[in-house]
Parts: sequence; C-alpha cells; structure tokens
Amino acid sequence: MSSGGQDGVVATEGGSVMMRGVPVRRVGGRLVTTVFDLMLAQYGVRRPGLPGSWPTSYEDASEPYTPAWQETITSVPAEQAARIAREFARNAERTGGRSMIALGAGTNHWFHSDTIYRAFLALTTMTGCQGVNGGGWAHYVGQEKVRPVTGQQHLSFAFDWQRPTRHMAGTSYWYLNSDQWRYEAFGPEELASPLGDGRFQGKGFADCLAQAVRLGWTPGHPGFNRNPLDLTDEARAQGKPVAEHIVDELKSGRLRFAAEDPDDPANFPRVLTVWRANLLGSSGKGNEYFLRHLLGTDAAVRSEETPPEARPKEVAWREEAPEGKLDLLVCMDFRMTSTGLLADVVLPAATWYEKDDLSSTDMHPFVHAFTPAIGPPWQARTDYDTFLTIADRFSELAAEHLGTRTDVLAVPLTHDTPDELAQPGGVVRDWKTGACEPVPGRTMPKLAVIERDYAAIAQKMRAVGPLLDTLGTTTKGITVHPDREIEDLRHRCGTIRDGIAAGRPSLATASDMCEAILALSGTTNGRLATEGFREMERQTGSEGLVELASEREAERITFADTRTQPRAVMTSYEWSGSETGGRRYAPFVINTEHKKPWHTLTGRQHFFVQHDWMAELGEQLPVYRPPLNTPRHYGDEQLHDGRAEVTVRYLTPHSKWSVHSNYQDNKYMLDLSRGGPTIWMSTADAEKIGAKDNEWIEAYNRNGVVAARAVVTHRMPEGTVYMYHAQDRNVNVPKTEVSGKRGGIHNSLTRLLLKPTHLAGGYAQFTYAFNYYGPTGNQRDEVTVIRRRSQNVEY
Repeated sequence: MSSGGQDGVVATEGGSVMMRGVPVRRVGGRLVTTVFDLMLAQYGVRRPGLPGSWPTSYEDASEPYTPAWQETITSVPAEQAARIAREFARNAERTGGRSMIALGAGTNHWFHSDTIYRAFLALTTMTGCQGVNGGGWAHYVGQEKVRPVTGQQHLSFAFDWQRPTRHMAGTSYWYLNSDQWRYEAFGPEELASPLGDGRFQGKGFADCLAQAVRLGWTPGHPGFNRNPLDLTDEARAQGKPVAEHIVDELKSGRLRFAAEDPDDPANFPRVLTVWRANLLGSSGKGNEYFLRHLLGTDAAVRSEETPPEARPKEVAWREEAPEGKLDLLVCMDFRMTSTGLLADVVLPAATWYEKDDLSSTDMHPFVHAFTPAIGPPWQARTDYDTFLTIADRFSELAAEHLGTRTDVLAVPLTHDTPDELAQPGGVVRDWKTGACEPVPGRTMPKLAVIERDYAAIAQKMRAVGPLLDTLGTTTKGITVHPDREIEDLRHRCGTIRDGIAAGRPSLATASDMCEAILALSGTTNGRLATEGFREMERQTGSEGLVELASEREAERITFADTRTQPRAVMTSYEWSGSETGGRRYAPFVINTEHKKPWHTLTGRQHFFVQHDWMAELGEQLPVYRPPLNTPRHYGDEQLHDGRAEVTVRYLTPHSKWSVHSNYQDNKYMLDLSRGGPTIWMSTADAEKIGAKDNEWIEAYNRNGVVAARAVVTHRMPEGTVYMYHAQDRNVNVPKTEVSGKRGGIHNSLTRLLLKPTHLAGGYAQFTYAFNYYGPTGNQRDEVTVIRRRSQNVEY
C-alpha cells in the first residue's frame, strides 16, 4: 500500500510503502480479499495474526492514520481528533446518520482535491450518513444547482435541434490555450506510487491530457488540427465514411488531435465571448499567463519555461511560445471589469432587474424569477436579445460564406450510457502505441457527423426544435417524451409562422425561453417527473419511485407562477434527493431509501476504485496526499536583494465582502475596508518583514506580482496568508517595485496544474459528463514571497 509519508516531505510526491497483511482466500487459483479488509489495513486497524507494521495505539505517531500521526501534520491535538471522530460516529449511530460535513469550495482547490473528497465520502459512508436528511456532506458554492436542469440543458445546448454538441472542460482548455503547460517544473511520474508500473515515466502533464483526449476520456476541442468541415469534405471526395477517413488519417499521422499541438496556429482559439463572467479579473487561474499568451499584452510572468529534458514527449513543443492567440475578445457585462478593460468589444448588458430570467440554487428548494423593474437603459440589451442579434447577423453572413456543411465532432465516452463499458477494468490501452486499434466509441472518442445549416441558426434559436418530439429529453440516462408539453408551449408561447421552424413553439423572447425550460423539467413539471420515475423503475427494478412524484403529478410550475412568488420544486428523477411530503432536499435519499443504484460500476458506493491511472498513483483506496511540496519543485524564489522577505503559503478564499468580483469596487465596501487590494497576514510574519497594519506590501512568485495593503492580525497562522479572491485591479492598484508593472489580482500568483486522476475515463463512473468529473482549477498548493515595499506608491 502507498501512503503519503509521515510529514509530507519525501523523496518524491509519491509517498512511501506500508507493509500490512490482509486475510485472503484462494478462489479459482487467485488470491481474494475484501475491500473492507483492505480498508482496515489501510487505516491501521490491527487484527491478531496479520503480519506487517501496525500502530501500537492511537498515540503512535510513527504509523500513518493514527490521531497522533495527524497531529504532526495538522497541529490538531490527537485527543481532540479522536474525540471529534467518536462524537461524529456516535451521533450518527444515535440519530440514524445525521452527522454532516458542511463545506464550501475550498477543499476542491487543492491539487489532491479528489483524495480529500474521498476522505469525506469514506467517513460519511462508514458512519451511515449518506442519503439522510441532516447527514452526509453539503458542498455549498452558491448559484450552482440548476433545479430545472433538463429544460435548461436541452435548450441551452440546442439538443432540441442537433445532438451532440461540443462541451469542453474549462481547466484543461485554459491550461493548453494560455500555455501554462510550458512552465512545468516536474512531471506526473513525481506523483506515482513506488508500487506503480512506471506508466508516467518521462511524460509531462500535457502528455497525460493529450492521451486522455485521444482515448476518449475527456473532451479536447477544437478536436483536430484540421477544420472538421474540411475533413468531411475530404471523406466525401474519397467516397469513404467520415469516421473511417478520420481513423485512417490519424493512423497515418497526417491528422492529429489539437491537444497534441496546442501552439499550432491552426488550433488557436480565435474568438472568445465572455458572458456572465470576469475571466481576466477573477476566475482565470494563472492570470498573467492569460495576459501573455492568450491576449499578447503586458504580463508579469517571472517563470522560466520547462527545460528541454523535462518537456512533454508527445505534445509538440514550439521554440517560440505564441503571444496573442486571440483575434477578438468580446465581453458582455453591466459593469466594467478587467475583462471589459482588456476586451476588443464590450456589449452593455441588462442587470438582474432589467430582464426576464430564472434562478435556482442548492441553498433553498425554490425556483424563482427575475423580472424587469425597468427596461435595459440606453444601449444595454438583455443577454437573450444580444445573442439573438448576433445570431441574426451571423446567419445573414453564413448564407453567403458557409451555407450548409457537414461537421464532425470528437465526442468523449459519456457517463450514463453504454460507453461506460468501452474500456473494461480501467485498463489503459493506447491505440497510438499499437496496444489496440483506434475504434471510435471504444478506444478513442466517438465521431459524430452532423449536417449544419449555418444560415438557419437564428431561426432555430427562436423555436423549440423537433428532436424533442422524436428523441425526447435525456437526463442522466433517463429519457422522457414531452409531447404534451410541446403542444402546450404552442399555445402559451405561440408558433413560428414560416421558415425551417414553421409551426414550432416560439422562443422569441426570454420569457418564452423561461416558460419552455420550466415545461421540460421534472422538477417543475409533475407529469414529466412521474414519467421519469416510471422509466427509472423499469431500468433499475427499484420500487416506490413513482410515488415520490405522484402527489404533485398534476402540478406544473409556469413562468407566471414564479413571477408571483418563489415556487417549491418537485422531487424528480433528475436529482437524487426527495422533497416529497415537505421534506428538504438531501442528496442520495432516493438511493438509500428506494434502492436506486448509484451511478457506479457495481451500483453501490465505492471505497475501492479500479483504473490503471488510479493504481499508478496509489489511490485505489482513499489515501492522504499532502499539499504539493512547491518549494522543492521551484526552489528558493526570494530575490535576496537585502530586503527582508518571508515565504508563506498563499491561499485565496472566497471574499466576504463581494459576490466574486461584483461589488468589490463598490465605494461603501471599499470604505469599510482598506480602499483596495488587501493581503491578510499574521503578526509574526509581518514582524519578519517590518510591515505594519495597512502598509503597502508586495507578494510575488514565478507567476506574477501583487501590490496590496497588509491586514495584520493575530487570527492568521504564521506561515500562511490570505488574499481574498476577485479583488479586481480596477481600483487603487499601484505599480509594483518587483516588476515595474501594475499589480495583479489574486490569480496573478497562481498557475493551473492538472492531476492525471482527474482525467481518467472510459470506464464505469470514470466517464465524462458535462459538469461532472474532470480537472479542477486548483491553486491552494501555491507559495509566495512577501516583502514590505516603499509607501510612496505610483499609479
């Protein structure tokens, strides 16, 4: 078994080896044990007669997973850890599982976020807390849960007209296109267990991403290094099926996946529209790399590129890194952010109080409406009207320049479909190395051929498409047919008079779209919820599911209803919780109480996971992985110019005084704090650099530089600083002494890192789905150098 080591500082990040025995039996010539026995050994639960190195007691700090051992890492006293563990378990025992872990997104921002989460899941599962009101875990991250998810996804992604679509995992997209992959200091073999097979030897993290894309585990758009419209034309000219042509081109090496050469100009993102986001002033991790490589503007990156001997072996390395990949950056917003300041075009948008829209959240069980108090002022338009206007002009131009063309999509193997059986056992067989043949939908992505009438896009946007009549809606493997709802929408919203959408329900206005979303979703339409549960019973053999929705089967929440007051949503097949009879939502209630199988290999909850990449990292069972040893990988980053400096752990929690970057530049909010960017630090660290409260300091590392005022407090632990996230650089941000450029944002000191296990796919629960499993935007493992600067700042 692999452990993380006792103090987190080991020869590699892969940990050390524990030798502990487990009871086995021989069945059919093979040694067999249970996951339960493996778990006991992993956590050091000693049983008579088993060989190996075991803890002598809870006070034994020399063996992993004892209370005393964790104290050496967390500083939480061993007796307190043991007491809390007993209380958590005893409370769960006495209340039937009502012990809960409530958290925000913080743990998801560490490099080893998956092992942290598996620790939560192991604890709550072993104590019987899953699927219990008041038990389990509650991950609250704000406006995240789209309750009417079926309607929203099918209409937002145009599944009513054409399927599938191009979905992309944001972290891996930006990792490649902002060229952060060119600055790695170590590779994935550093993470491997001593018991691994060496499958990451010599690879870079970008190599892992490229392999995951070509095996169909994760999306990798734009797909190929040739225009997909041209690929289908080539196939037609040769009289070959499109899939056969692409496979032949890949095998010959004449065609490559775009992820294998992200700096080829043919693979650049050229036009970027940022809507409802502040990519360059809030969410873009590795902000300075975005500025340098995506925009080609001033940036404060101080890092050296990866040396030749450590560069990726499969992803093409171009000696001159491109700067300025984008041709056009469009920002749609109602306030001026860093993204707007850097954009080529800013489209003024309506606020929440100037448009029709829907809102739902995991914080409460309601769906409610935004309705305009006034119309959008001056040149501002609602989001919906803006996109319709763009579609109108695009369609007009497309009639001349594109017309009707055949497209081909490389679509990853998909969750809740038979694709989960494509690569049995999680065994990695790479067709590019000759381990197997490239077979679309089995050993590589599916190849979906779609005919697109580009001149008709605007017409299609304004109508509910015909695929809902023929294919229905499918959410998490459950298909229902909203035929009655389509007919009802014709009456509520009217119909399109002519063109390709003639006779179809109209989506001409935002309120029409809201009406359709509610009509097509089980959480807001009792008939569809009931039909979905009936289909789920048929698929799973579980009983009593239909009754969860039957009490509200005749109910339908309309957009007018939500305008009157927030409406409580219904229990639906789309989600795993039950709100029947006035209950509050708790995840997995339907699984535990009604025996609906989990969406896993066995239909049960898993402690042990089976995949070659998980085994390579020693993570088949829940394990402890310490934060990355960043100082060892990147060395001493201090300038050593005679100024007092301190190196600290750099954390960027969600701001307490804004909603992301909204309101952080509000005058009242600024007056309540320091009038601009701040970094919170301990009194001990402040004394080391001679800084006093409210004085200007600078924080820098290889990724960038920040200028901020120091908030000195005894509440911060020595060795750690906070820079609350989304403090945009648009108010009171001076130039820095370190770079001579204007100070950055919180993400100027971060850089994206990809963990290979977040890319694993092709098997059972390790298959891709939109907003499901994938690489996280982690930044918590970062360190930075803090110094006091001149108090005469220059803007």
